[in-house]
Amino acid sequence: MNSSPLHSSKKRSAFRKKVFKMVSVGVVDDFVNQLYDIISTAALLINLTITIMNTFESLHLRYGWFFDDIEFATVAFFAVDYFLRIYTAKCLFPRNTELSAIIRYAVSFSGLIDLLSFAPYFLPMFFPAGAAVFKMFRVARILRLFRINAYYDSLNVITEVLSRKKQQLLSSVFIIVVLMLASSLCMYSIENAAQPDVFTNAFSGIWWAASTLLTVGYGDIYPITPFGKAVGIFITFLGVGMVAIPTGIISAGFVEQYSRLQSIGHDTEADIHFIKIELLPEDKWAGKQISKLDLPKGILISLVQRGEETIIPRGNVRLKAGDRLILGADALKGDRPVYLKEILLKDSHRWIGTAIRDLDISRQTFIVLVKRGNTSLLPKGDLVLEQNDTVILYSRTKTRISSIETNEEI
Repeated sequence: MNSSPLHSSKKRSAFRKKVFKMVSVGVVDDFVNQLYDIISTAALLINLTITIMNTFESLHLRYGWFFDDIEFATVAFFAVDYFLRIYTAKCLFPRNTELSAIIRYAVSFSGLIDLLSFAPYFLPMFFPAGAAVFKMFRVARILRLFRINAYYDSLNVITEVLSRKKQQLLSSVFIIVVLMLASSLCMYSIENAAQPDVFTNAFSGIWWAASTLLTVGYGDIYPITPFGKAVGIFITFLGVGMVAIPTGIISAGFVEQYSRLQSIGHDTEADIHFIKIELLPEDKWAGKQISKLDLPKGILISLVQRGEETIIPRGNVRLKAGDRLILGADALKGDRPVYLKEILLKDSHRWIGTAIRDLDISRQTFIVLVKRGNTSLLPKGDLVLEQNDTVILYSRTKTRISSIETNEEI
């Protein structure tokens, strides 16, 4: 009876972790997790499509009721998704307390986007006066698309570059803002007398400075005095150079990031060999924990596949019959390569009807196995080879097997 509360707590914890894996984007080790990702992405794309189509008056008048129903369904899904993430916040921040983890998620960028994905839809029911403002915040839903980063490394490269170059980008943006203010003040001093209704104060030229420095060139505000035009030309040239700074920083960041990924791929390349085996009920490993296995030095279990589930091989994982194990081992330094070759004995092969001891093969080549149908036979000297047997040869040199391939029909 004393263990019942502990057992119940473990069950709740396991259930929470399962829900956490489900709502975490990119965890595809289970069909339910994959299905949830598909539904989540589809709900977002449908919601955005409906929102855009609803702006066309003809479509709104004809299908407005249908658009409203679809929007309600997708927004309700966003609300459920948000509360599931609140429920699993402890799994996202395991070192925090329950309340601290919830607060940390709620105030995070992702948490705020998730909240704004559904809250503005329901808030007008309680605060009708702010309906127009709440409707504007619905645009935040589109930011949920950044979760696709979990699937595509190319998008992750973008965020990685922006993160690595944020100091340089902030510095360049700061320079542009300073130049924008200086240009606005300078143009006010020159053009105020000629255009008092246009350049009314130091900040009235901000729009002109932004459109000029950022090369937008909208043209609704412009200098009319000769000196003002000359200064405007200079600021335009200056703006071209200033805007090129962030572009150059981002471009250089992409080159560095791709070079770094490529170098990591080469530097981490190791000569490791992997094999896959399936545990049978009679195998000694079945039913044992990985930490209890007497593995030879240099061999490790890299992965455990159990049905559709992929399990990280921690020491407390208990192996079961039917598990597929991926075993890895480093290549032996200085070891000579092993060459294996399968030869199918067709009806015209001269080895058919000949005992293994009577075969004329090189001393550097050995028969290690004979497969006859679904049966594997040990290559004893008196074993007579038959048609459609598969003979597996081992050779110390690749040329020996190559000669067999050339002289014998395979």
